[in-house]
Amino acid sequence: MKRLTALLLLALFSMGTLSACNTIAGAGKDVQKAGEKVEETAEKASDGK
Repeated sequence: MKRLTALLLLALFSMGTLSACNTIAGAGKDVQKAGEKVEETAEKASDGK
């Protein structure tokens, strides 16, 4: 019984960790896209467009 409980807890912890990685990776991509837009806007402003 203790072994089953330990395996269930390990499985839940692993799922939580893996889903958090996906969420953080998605947030990183969003921040990167926003940074690219800011960079493009800054380049346009410095070009006088």
